[in-house]
Amino acid sequence: MATAYTISDDVFIPIDGAGAIPIKDIIPWALFGVLIAMICLYFVSTEQGAVSLFKGMYVHEFVHDGRHLMGFPCH
Repeated sequence: MATAYTISDDVFIPIDGAGAIPIKDIIPWALFGVLIAMICLYFVSTEQGAVSLFKGMYVHEFVHDGRHLMGFPCH
């Protein structure tokens, strides 16, 4: 005999806000995400320019197509 299954039996669907994440738990992860995004943006936009952290053209060549795709001129 088949058992009755409803959507309220699913443990992955929060009901009545039971699975809400507090803001104080989200803020550190949001700041970490912003930091990683800023580091990526630095490497795509300005590395191997007037201000560079690494010697040579390795970083420039690695992000070259992404640089043009995002509209940053590089040559």
